[in-house]
Amino acid sequence: MTGATGTRYPVAVWILTRAILLLCVFKVLVVPGPDVTSDISVIYQGWYEVLKTGTYPLDDVTWQYPPAAAAAVLSPGLLPFLDYASAFFVLAFLCDTVVFGLLMWTARRPGRSMSGAWIWIVGVPLLGPTSYARYDLMVTAVAVAGLLAAGRSPRVLGFLSGVGAMLKVWPVLLLAGTPRGRATLRSWSTAAGTAAGLLLLCTAAMPGALAFLTFQKDRGTEVESLGSLVFHVARHFGWEGQVLLNYGSVEFLGPYVPLVSKIALALTVAAFGWLLLWRIKAREFGPTTVCDAAFVAVLLFTTTSRVISPQYMIWLVGVAAVCLVFRSSRMRRPAHLVVAATAVTQFEFPVWFSHVVDSDPLGLALLLVRNGLLVAASLSACRVLWRQTVTEPRLRELLPVQTARGKTLVGS
Repeated sequence: MTGATGTRYPVAVWILTRAILLLCVFKVLVVPGPDVTSDISVIYQGWYEVLKTGTYPLDDVTWQYPPAAAAAVLSPGLLPFLDYASAFFVLAFLCDTVVFGLLMWTARRPGRSMSGAWIWIVGVPLLGPTSYARYDLMVTAVAVAGLLAAGRSPRVLGFLSGVGAMLKVWPVLLLAGTPRGRATLRSWSTAAGTAAGLLLLCTAAMPGALAFLTFQKDRGTEVESLGSLVFHVARHFGWEGQVLLNYGSVEFLGPYVPLVSKIALALTVAAFGWLLLWRIKAREFGPTTVCDAAFVAVLLFTTTSRVISPQYMIWLVGVAAVCLVFRSSRMRRPAHLVVAATAVTQFEFPVWFSHVVDSDPLGLALLLVRNGLLVAASLSACRVLWRQTVTEPRLRELLPVQTARGKTLVGS
């Protein structure tokens, strides 16, 4: 469907789902489990008060974000007629609106599809109120804008990737699939220059811009991560560790936790090694390669993380939505797996988070399903990317050679 008729239904569904989300974060509707909005009214607002004094939160180990994150935390000040939490939710809603508008506008162009917009329409509310109660949606809006601009302007992609990296690191992964040559040079150099400029600006503006680097070293393994499954099972066989609130998150602490954390880091390094090998081997960069490779990179980074906080799913939903904007995208299956994982995540947190913390059968089942879907999505996406850019171009190159040899044999 095209035109007004084709957009009426998705717009209606988007309005309905966002109205429900707003009712949830404003506590008109109550979602079972812990109050996910408390991070905004307590932690974020606490940082806001410190940042207003002209310094980063130097004495708060929960501040673990790049320096430009201060802009997101301070942004509710743009709406002084609202209290801090209400202003934050409104700004999150506006960022959601921008992403939806960009995807809908892009879908109207030749060769594009409404599938990307539908991934965003469905994926965000499936995460529940967490999607509006963290600043990750703001970062995802920057990333989506950068990816959608990649085909026309590598410099815009680079600029927005650099800005995003200074907000929450992961948007630097958007550059994983830029075509070799001028596009890579322009986008990567712009990203590096933008990130360096922002870093210098933040360092000059307030003390403590790099304090976040020292607040990560003693982290454990968060109870929602892939590696945590080892300890969830081990608790049923007498493992003597603990589940504690540590550095702002609920983590496993005790015997073998440092080892599992190191293994998770090794898996992340191995995943990026695979991405490097892919860039070396890739023979063809098509219209979807930039967003496909970004999706793969973010999936690998998320799945191998020792954290996998619920809000990470917003990153994946956003990048998956950009992939499916293209009719020619083959990332449909991994994108749908991500949406399914997002739906399970809301039950894992906040609805039945107490079961996850207790490592009981329900909590363990939720984590096995959610993390299993992420692993399946990662493997599927890697396979699609490799086949489309390495295997199939190589076969097309070999086919004319084989045909030519066949003609020579016939002629002789």
